[in-house]
Amino acid sequence: MSKVSNVLCKFLFGFGNVLMVLFAALTILAGASTLWVLKTWPHLTMQELMFTIQSPVEGTNKEMILDYIVFCIPVTVIVMAALIAGLVITRMKKGYRIMAAAVPAVSVILLAGTVYTAWERLDIADYAANSGAVSSFIDENYVDPAGTELTFPEQKRNLIYIFLESMETTYADEENGGAFSENYIPELTELAEENEDFSGADAGLNGGTALTSTTWTAAALFGQTTGLPLSIPIDGNSMDTQESFLPGVTSLGDILEQQGYRQTFMIGSDGNFGGRSLYFTDHGNYDIKDYYYYQSQGKFDKDYWVWWGFEDQKLFEYAKEELTALAAQDQPFNFTLLTVDTHFEDGYVCGLCGNEHGENQYGNVLSCSSRQIKEFVEWIRQQDFYENTTIVISGDHPTMDKDFCEGIDDAYERKVYTAYINSAVTPEDPEWTRAYSTFDNYPTTLASLGVSIEGERLGLGTNLFSSRSTLTEVYGNPYINQELTRKSELMDQLTEEIDIDNMELKIREGRVPTVTATALPYDFRTGVLQVVIDNIQNADDGIAGITVAVWTGPDQSNLQWLQAEAQPDGSYIANVNIPGFGFATGEYYIDVYLTDNMGNQNLAGSTVGYVE
Repeated sequence: MSKVSNVLCKFLFGFGNVLMVLFAALTILAGASTLWVLKTWPHLTMQELMFTIQSPVEGTNKEMILDYIVFCIPVTVIVMAALIAGLVITRMKKGYRIMAAAVPAVSVILLAGTVYTAWERLDIADYAANSGAVSSFIDENYVDPAGTELTFPEQKRNLIYIFLESMETTYADEENGGAFSENYIPELTELAEENEDFSGADAGLNGGTALTSTTWTAAALFGQTTGLPLSIPIDGNSMDTQESFLPGVTSLGDILEQQGYRQTFMIGSDGNFGGRSLYFTDHGNYDIKDYYYYQSQGKFDKDYWVWWGFEDQKLFEYAKEELTALAAQDQPFNFTLLTVDTHFEDGYVCGLCGNEHGENQYGNVLSCSSRQIKEFVEWIRQQDFYENTTIVISGDHPTMDKDFCEGIDDAYERKVYTAYINSAVTPEDPEWTRAYSTFDNYPTTLASLGVSIEGERLGLGTNLFSSRSTLTEVYGNPYINQELTRKSELMDQLTEEIDIDNMELKIREGRVPTVTATALPYDFRTGVLQVVIDNIQNADDGIAGITVAVWTGPDQSNLQWLQAEAQPDGSYIANVNIPGFGFATGEYYIDVYLTDNMGNQNLAGSTVGYVE
């Protein structure tokens, strides 16, 4: 064998080993990631997975990201290290042939198992079949509030709407309609049973079902106040990239604003996340009181941050102050707040939490939340404004905690906690145990304020105080969920103003061109600061040209534009003429813009050069 052939054989041998190790490692990573996803979200659907994958990392709980890293990365690294060690030890020996044959075969089997598991657990075939189908269900059953007669009482009632993060009726004991042997939410159970949860003659708790496209917080808030699913052509938490939030929809906030209500939305996290601030601002002109608002008010130190912002203990403290101020005004108010301590994974343990459930942290946090809600409601009841105020308490969606509900019988129907307190009306049939979804909260909340609703329906919801059947009672939730996954002409119409080419959205989704810009050391002999532009990504519409913006001062007063020149290797070079900047020393700020063949110009990269 010639020397060249020998080198080539060694190269191919080494390259084959590298591919084998990488393939095995990626297979292990894919399998571990699939197991982690299914462990973290046991009841995950393909639609929810697509939403989660597309959602921005910003605003995600850092503990969840760390949990993924701890679960998936070590095992992948260990497998890679073991394979490399095995290949080195068995190199040129009989054992190497066994490894060379076994590793790819086992990797293929594991990969096939991963794909099969995901296919079956997520029902991908059904998702694919329904995603392209068209349904008239929403179009035929939607009742437009803008064209429905609503009659308010002469003295308008105040509304306090409390969204409880991940709160289910499931957390109660079996005796009270829950799924556990012990009651994690005794105070909330008492509130629902003493007031109205539409359980009728049934002694157990009753709640609403979170249907398709209402099972994450932004969608839950939207669904309960519009009677519609948040079925949009972008991921569900990217509405903050838009200029408006479905302006063609008439929401609870829109109706109350027209009736002169002063409205507030209060949360202990970033209101912008998921477009929540945009929604409540666009639909009801709510005052947004979020983490950053209270930070600006000096309520806590600038660097204070726990869980998703600040804990519910502070939320209820601030809520009492806000309600006192609202009640002192002449106009009726709608005060809406969202808790956060019971978010997955395992919730946030605050200073008020006990240890009544031992090492069961999520159980302790749920019980703590239950006590805090009861104390808050009792405080409200002691205020002068309570007599003319309706309180609605509703979970936003079922929990995403990976294991808390793991042992529950699949036949048990998990529902969102619901309670109407001090309603202006009572059910027409108090013995009727209603089957309902969170869509029904929309007209039911208005009815609880004493509003008369023509036809007793709004959106896809039905007034539960009336004797009219809900869509759940007519069609059943499995059928409705199937229809909600399909395309709807009405939803297409309502979402047509969503700008899928919004620059912020394109950046978030990785749909804009990117480049790597590198400023080389300044050449004082030529007076040139050379910028190399390469590693061009996502330029699917071609490259018409690349321009470079350069400046030295913070106010960009000496901004200059340069045309970069294409190089044979596919890179681009821009030469910054330093004499043109008066030989200014220090930092040179450089932005690179790529113009595609469609005429679109995007900021693709930035760098900083230095001139001594």
